[in-house]
Amino acid sequence: MKQYNFNISLSILNHLGRNLYRSFMTVLGEAISNSWDADANNVYITIDRDSKILIVRDDGDGMDENDFQNKFLKIGYSKRKDNKTHTILNRPFIGRKGIGKLALLSCAQKITVLTKAKGMSIVGGVIDNSGLDKAIKDDVSSTDYNLGLPQDSLVSKYDERLGAKGTVIFFEGLKDGIRNRIEYITKLVALYFRFSLKDPSFNIYINEKLVTIKELDSIKEKTQFVWILNALDDPYVSDGVFKKSKEINIANSQIKGFIASVETPSDLKIKGTEEKISIDLYVNGRLREKDILRHIPTARIVESYLYGQIHYDDLDDETDRFTSSREGVVPDDPKFKILLGELEKILKTIINDWDIWRTEINQDGDYENPRLTKKQRKSKELFNAVVEDFKPSKDNSKSRKKVDGWIKDISEDAEFNLSSYGECFVSENLLRKYIKEKNIVVPQSVQNRIDNEWKPKAETAKQNANINFEIREDPSDLSYLDMDSLAGLADDETDKIKKASLRRDAAEYKPIRDAIAHTSRLTFIAKSRLNITYENIKARIVNLLNKA
Repeated sequence: MKQYNFNISLSILNHLGRNLYRSFMTVLGEAISNSWDADANNVYITIDRDSKILIVRDDGDGMDENDFQNKFLKIGYSKRKDNKTHTILNRPFIGRKGIGKLALLSCAQKITVLTKAKGMSIVGGVIDNSGLDKAIKDDVSSTDYNLGLPQDSLVSKYDERLGAKGTVIFFEGLKDGIRNRIEYITKLVALYFRFSLKDPSFNIYINEKLVTIKELDSIKEKTQFVWILNALDDPYVSDGVFKKSKEINIANSQIKGFIASVETPSDLKIKGTEEKISIDLYVNGRLREKDILRHIPTARIVESYLYGQIHYDDLDDETDRFTSSREGVVPDDPKFKILLGELEKILKTIINDWDIWRTEINQDGDYENPRLTKKQRKSKELFNAVVEDFKPSKDNSKSRKKVDGWIKDISEDAEFNLSSYGECFVSENLLRKYIKEKNIVVPQSVQNRIDNEWKPKAETAKQNANINFEIREDPSDLSYLDMDSLAGLADDETDKIKKASLRRDAAEYKPIRDAIAHTSRLTFIAKSRLNITYENIKARIVNLLNKA
């Protein structure tokens, strides 16, 4: 009987992934990863936005004729064949399925690959996507499709540039061009490819400039707090000067990283782009899952302030846990779920720390955190908003530091006084409404004081201030009465000595209330007495309002 074999259509390239890669950074990541796997020490990326050209060159092992045909061009060839997990230089392989190279075909009209192994001649070919599309449409077999021949001038040029060994990939006619500025791409490379944590000798250059961690200084400068997970050794956090930092130990020692928070959510946006920094997952130094918190949303305000890097190399084992597009982890993967569980625990600590630390530096925290009452938190927020107008500029560091100390010293009293003033304002104005509603007549003795003492005093103050307009929104006689007088009108209890009443509470409340009205700072015992008295006043006013 005749034997048969598979005949693979070129259309499989589309099904496997040629059309799955949408991000320029993903494509660039595949090229950088190939250089890493080839034990390169240097990757040189040249970007010409105007000409829509991208060139990625490295000094890695390169390929001979056999490697180029039977490894690089063999879709599905895995570098991990025969259980190999590391390169000769002991780097963990990034590539796995052998289809990542299809990303290289997704972003440009024409791709030229030139490569040279040590002691061998340069080899390579050209893939023109227009010709490849026609071959796919005509259902040409893969064995009948030949790559184009590179231009002799290009071969000569890069034969010299590659030197003893290396690979260059030349992208022409980049789809949609390169929308982002070089500075932005450089920042993203520094952010998304942390191979230096695994091998500091692996260098990435963009337009001849070495990409370093300093590209992220603008983000670091806006960072307030940092939580370091399992003693991550990373110069980004170890060299930083932050307002607060904390080390968190996780039972799973394979999980490392850091989570940081910025002053305002807008600080997470990379200037001039739609890109937002998030908490991302890295495996063997390469970004594998962007914004990992979307898998464990807490719906807490702190989320919009956080960014960071979680490194979990244990995800790279004999099981392939990554999606075909290589832009994420399979969501229901067991190891990935373990990681998410650990992060969920960590977030509880971070959410609480963040709220405490933010309020310590007089900034708004997490209003859902029950450690402060709603009234306490709103008082803090109001205080924070008020003092912001009084702070010296950041350029005047000496004065700013001194004033910040003064603000911190008065913060607790100020928050108490602001809250107490609010209680006083609401209580007294509700009593005025109640007295009007009940048509309670002002006694003649009180009316005499209004007409002969309080009104003239207020008018004299206006004249001295050269004010002719009305100050009080409601200029009626009741607006001249304080809690003591208002309580006397509203409370129908006449036995002040034997029975607890609003009048008696108001009398005790008055001297402390007057101190607050004159912006005085209260003693501890005065605060305690004011709180207790106000609770009585509030309860009695509520009782009165229930009769309105």
